[in-house]
Amino acid sequence: MEISSIASAATTISEASVQQAAGTAVLKKVLDASAENAMALIHAIPDNTAAQNLPAHLGQHINTKA
Repeated sequence: MEISSIASAATTISEASVQQAAGTAVLKKVLDASAENAMALIHAIPDNTAAQNLPAHLGQHINTKA
């Protein structure tokens, strides 16, 4: 093997390693942003127990003649 081919192979391996590290960092940031968005959506869901101010007798019977 010539020295230039060894240097070229080392450079190619180094570039691939840097690209993989950058891709992993971007993926981590995207996953973190997605997790934050999911938590924001979960916290935006209203609490059903506080929202229902209905009388206790509602929802107890089914009208089959309607």
